[in-house]
Amino acid sequence: MNSQDPKFSFLPASSHPKGLQARVLLTSVFGPYARDDEFGSRAINPMELYHNQVTRAQGVFSLRMFHRSWGIMLIRENISAPCTLLDFPSRDLFEQELRSGNYDIVGISSIIVNVGKVEEMCRMVRRLAPAATIVVGGHVAAIPDLGQRIDADHIVQGDGVSWMRQFLGEDPHAPIRHPAIISGFGLRVMGINANQSEGGTAATIIPSAGCPLGCNFCTTSAFFGGKGKFLNFIETGAQLFEVMEDVARRLKVNSFFVMDENFLLHRRRAMDLLQLMQQHNKSWSLYVFSSANAIRKYTMEELVSLGISWIWMGLESPHASYAKLQGTDTRELVRNLRAHGIRVLGSTIIGLEHHTEDNLASEIDYAASHDTDFHQFMLYTPIPGTPLHAELKQAGKLLPNTNLADIHGQFKFNFRHPSLTRDRSKTWLDAAFLRDFQRNGPSIYRICRTTFAGWKRYRNDAEARIRQRFEQEARNIRLVYPALLWAMERRLRRSNRRVALRVRALRRSMTREFGLVARLGALLGPVLLWTARREEHRLARGWTYEPKPIIERS
Repeated sequence: MNSQDPKFSFLPASSHPKGLQARVLLTSVFGPYARDDEFGSRAINPMELYHNQVTRAQGVFSLRMFHRSWGIMLIRENISAPCTLLDFPSRDLFEQELRSGNYDIVGISSIIVNVGKVEEMCRMVRRLAPAATIVVGGHVAAIPDLGQRIDADHIVQGDGVSWMRQFLGEDPHAPIRHPAIISGFGLRVMGINANQSEGGTAATIIPSAGCPLGCNFCTTSAFFGGKGKFLNFIETGAQLFEVMEDVARRLKVNSFFVMDENFLLHRRRAMDLLQLMQQHNKSWSLYVFSSANAIRKYTMEELVSLGISWIWMGLESPHASYAKLQGTDTRELVRNLRAHGIRVLGSTIIGLEHHTEDNLASEIDYAASHDTDFHQFMLYTPIPGTPLHAELKQAGKLLPNTNLADIHGQFKFNFRHPSLTRDRSKTWLDAAFLRDFQRNGPSIYRICRTTFAGWKRYRNDAEARIRQRFEQEARNIRLVYPALLWAMERRLRRSNRRVALRVRALRRSMTREFGLVARLGALLGPVLLWTARREEHRLARGWTYEPKPIIERS
């Protein structure tokens, strides 16, 4: 450990002596991930957002994919010093890079559960590159005693771009250059690798960080200033349009995953973007996060014209007191969105203060009754750095000796709930995922259903730009989805006949609309049925998926 503890800071007090000549290594934590190990990885918490938190009970129908470490990509794009980026390195690759790179600065980004790997990586840097300055950032910096846990020189809270710029002697307030980021990679479903062609995957756009609504359990809101505060990288609709046009050109994409905690809350920026999309005839699709109350600020015509194709929306509970839900009939809202071809990912918290053994079944049924295209369930979890954590710590309700690697909302409580035990929290969480799957079927079926509904509604729209967008989104369901649905129907006949009949009805409706193309696509159904069975056997034997290491140098 250093003789002095590292400084937690939003900006460094001084610059690195080498300035822009310093050689920089930016890295995520090392793998493998989807297994239990001595560094804190957990098999229950894989490096797969959808399979981990959304579709994990859906077996072979679960969406399997990975997402890049966008924060360090943003930092790398906005510094002028020579920089190497490691994403998902193995421990051996990280060691090899330290031995050969002669780095002056090693920046490690992590979330809280991977603090054990951060600790080990800091030890490796001290041993293999002792002259290097170690900078640690990301949500792991929210741990109050992190300086005593790891051997680092600096711990960065908040905006890593401004911090690293100032540390290198650059202007921390200079305009942000946005990297070209593909939102996901390694897509796999029903046992096949769905390798996307160029332009077939959405790009990621990051207009801001943090959320002004500031729910008490939200780590992102707390990390970037808390309730009422957020950090804007892109202020105006014109700036956003410029970034999107540039990224669309570089990646040849027509769709964007907008990584903004409440994109539609900023109505002026959104409407200015819409005006420019109309002026330049852009048929873009936008996948966004938004609160229910923010969505209500728009008409359906505005949402469709803006290209909103997918919304991640917090549902929590009909009895929750969160402002983002007040006065909104969320089930009616979801039905209306889906009727207009807008897919919805609902998010529900299990274990709120009012939840009991007597009312949780009905709360889960209520969540499932939304019939969203996806549904995320998370345990109510006090995570270090959040107001909820501070409140429960002061009240003496945090459970002692809970490993930080297990505080991620997909395992068990780390606090004393007034009505539910720690073990029962996991039972109820698992039941929620299973109930949604049994009632509503696989998410890939629901995606197809909503996309098809949107295409039927808007295929003859008066505005060519809108017709073109829905035609783009319908391309896959014409050929690929008939085969997926054929195999899905047969997989579900015994386990869930009611959903299997709904799948069949959708497939037949699509066949009537698309004719020969859909019939030809369905011929691949037996192949997918076989790959799904093979996948099921692999998973039963403990098969896991890991992202491949990525190295980028400037």
